[in-house]
Amino acid sequence: MASNPSTLPISPRSPINVIPAAVSFALVVLGIVYLNGTVSGRQATLWIVGILLGATLYHSAFGFTSSWRVFISDRRGAGLRAQMLMLALGCLLFFPVLASGTLWGQNVSGFVSPVGTSVLVGAFIFGIGMQLGGGCASGTLYTVGGGSTRMIITLIGFIIGSVIGAAHLPWWASRPSFAPYSIVQEWGAPAALISCVVLFLGIALFTIWAEKRRHGTLISSAVSAGKTRGWGRLLSGPWPLIIGSVLLVLLNFATLALAGRPWGVTSAFALWGSKIMMAAGYDVSGWEFWQGAAAASLTAPVRNDITSVMDIGIVLGALLAASLAGKFAPVWNMPLRSVVAAIVGGLLLGYGARLTFGCNIGAYFSGILSGSLHGWLWLVAAFVGNVIGTKMRPFFGLAVEKTVKTGC
Repeated sequence: MASNPSTLPISPRSPINVIPAAVSFALVVLGIVYLNGTVSGRQATLWIVGILLGATLYHSAFGFTSSWRVFISDRRGAGLRAQMLMLALGCLLFFPVLASGTLWGQNVSGFVSPVGTSVLVGAFIFGIGMQLGGGCASGTLYTVGGGSTRMIITLIGFIIGSVIGAAHLPWWASRPSFAPYSIVQEWGAPAALISCVVLFLGIALFTIWAEKRRHGTLISSAVSAGKTRGWGRLLSGPWPLIIGSVLLVLLNFATLALAGRPWGVTSAFALWGSKIMMAAGYDVSGWEFWQGAAAASLTAPVRNDITSVMDIGIVLGALLAASLAGKFAPVWNMPLRSVVAAIVGGLLLGYGARLTFGCNIGAYFSGILSGSLHGWLWLVAAFVGNVIGTKMRPFFGLAVEKTVKTGC
């Protein structure tokens, strides 16, 4: 249904960036040994899943942010269609398992959260942040690993915004909302699956109609054949978006099997920021956000937190992928307006993610795969936020893609 939107010919592989490749590979191996010895083999395996997620996101350039922006600005829908394929395949795998409650002998559950004001506002804020920050949650991590220095600024803002959001979440949680609702549990897996697939198909067909209406035909998104093939293509990329879609679903399912719940990203940011505050002498343990089961993660080592381990793995996986492809080349010279946008975008991303009980992964991808209605509300509200964010990008000197028309 879609492939990587690059239309440039594949060039011969660049030389490997030896030093970052060696460092990242060493850290990957050390992480496996360390986690296996200090936590468990399961945690070490989740570390490997994180590494694979980082490499997949990097090589397939699976950006939720850019896919939404090019559709908003230019009606190019390949990225959105890839997301719909990913969601359809994911629901096909997840719904029967979540309905039974077990997978390979382990209890499993999805991300099912309340549907209300906090999700509506938070997803809208997050959507604006996606376009100003230049990425979503998963996008921020893999682009940091890929060598984007600007996204380091976005990540810092993301962490700060997550802490602020954690502090404010009790107030937002008291705003009007409906109880968590799982269509898998309420409708049954077959009816829920059919309903979702129809919606995914409808969205995909709408993007085709909109793209043909704007351009007359679907814009070719196939990557031209070039000199890099076989294992060379595997290491250098780019990979077709459809491959990225399938791999992300399988790796999310692996996370469900290993962790007992789907893939999430942003809870770790609130944890890291709160731990930094604790280390600096500011006690956050009394916050309502850190009560109950969450209290244990605040006092436990980071190595015990599944999301943290996988997030760090994503960064290292992208770093290793970029280095082996010879594409790791950080640029430190950034325009001031771009830096400001990264800061503001990061803060909005972090704050919005806490209000919505997740991000484009935990609330959107894994939320919809969990059958949670809040995932669908997130999709609508975040898309509206992306429309606003896309219109704001030129003010900060950020590009908005448009197809270059040629001929008479």
